[in-house]
Amino acid sequence: MRLFLGPILLLSVSLAFAQSQDSPEVAHAKLEIERIQSLVQTGALPPIQLVKAKADLADTEDGVLLHKNIQQQDLTEDEANQMIAAADRRFERRKQAFDDAKRLVEAGLAPQLSLSTFLQNLDFARKEADLAETRAKLAAEVNDMARAEELALPSPTLPAPSEVTRLSQRFDGNGIFNPQIFQRVETAFVSRFGHSLPVSANGETAVHRALGFDHRGRIDVAIQPDEPEGIWLREYLTANNIPFFAFRQAVPGKATGAHIHLGPMSTRLSPMASLHRPRGYPAACSGCASR
Repeated sequence: MRLFLGPILLLSVSLAFAQSQDSPEVAHAKLEIERIQSLVQTGALPPIQLVKAKADLADTEDGVLLHKNIQQQDLTEDEANQMIAAADRRFERRKQAFDDAKRLVEAGLAPQLSLSTFLQNLDFARKEADLAETRAKLAAEVNDMARAEELALPSPTLPAPSEVTRLSQRFDGNGIFNPQIFQRVETAFVSRFGHSLPVSANGETAVHRALGFDHRGRIDVAIQPDEPEGIWLREYLTANNIPFFAFRQAVPGKATGAHIHLGPMSTRLSPMASLHRPRGYPAACSGCASR
């Protein structure tokens, strides 16, 4: 039976969303819990209905978090971990529902056909979990790349010069990099290899901010510098006097962060700027970035 949500209930959902910053789905689920709780207290509904409503709320919250982070381009390590956990919880809930339905079928209390919906839900949750794993892996790779760049910045813990040289190659060129220059690089790369540059970070990211340096106006490309594509790209950038850093790895033996950073060396953020700059802060002029 379909329930009709009248204007008053719809308005209540909108107000709840505006006041709590919850998504409409979560706000509605919370209102539903309040409604069911009142009915349980009066004896109109059994307590099990309230338990089910709370479980539905938890699943809705996990779904909103999961879908938001999967679509988000700029993920922190914590957000990636939360996304994986939410996907795992949703999968376990659907697996439990399938197992429960299967037991009813085996006991002769439900037809075999009733398993179809539960099986579809379980398969969808498995695909969600796989997608979350892939998205988290990409976020981890960006994290590794950012940490590779951190090695090249002035720091009390900077490795010995010989180690930095072994891990990276720096070319200052003319110190200028902007969207027009990147477009020329992209066009030349596509012409040579038949596919676009695998850009992993375009400008500032949450990881770069967390590490305390300014990546605005720079682009990271997920290419191993010593593979054919990386060798060609480094030679092209050098021939055209375009600044770049080529990083072979982030942490030797632990985390691979091989990539090529296009543009001048990133600079340190001031402590206050690093702390307060919000996600999505506008990028500075690429050609004006300090070296």
